[in-house]
Amino acid sequence: MATIELNGSNLESTITDNDFVIIDFWAPWCGPCKSFGPVYEAVSEKYPDVVFAKVNTEVEQEIAGHFQIRSIPTLMVFREQVILYSEAGALPQNAFEKLVADAKALDMAEVHKAIATEQANAS
Repeated sequence: MATIELNGSNLESTITDNDFVIIDFWAPWCGPCKSFGPVYEAVSEKYPDVVFAKVNTEVEQEIAGHFQIRSIPTLMVFREQVILYSEAGALPQNAFEKLVADAKALDMAEVHKAIATEQANAS
């Protein structure tokens, strides 16, 4: 699957309408972003059931601010609208593939249950 560019008009619907979304926050001037780009594209081809998206932080500064992106590249993994992973830094392809596989393997019913318990305890 080709990656999609996220902007203010398609960000929310992309996250809410898809069970599994991975976002690469990047900028054209960023050297590590440029070297990670081909890795991101290659992994996206292996997982057609996952939405791979990109946010150009130079153009979409409001989105980058909303997600408190301080360093790029930053990867963010969503499953069922829950952020499972948010880290700065380019990953080697094997580590990125392991991240995707691990996120796919998570029991989201357990994740939602843990979130509900945490929220109930915080009240």
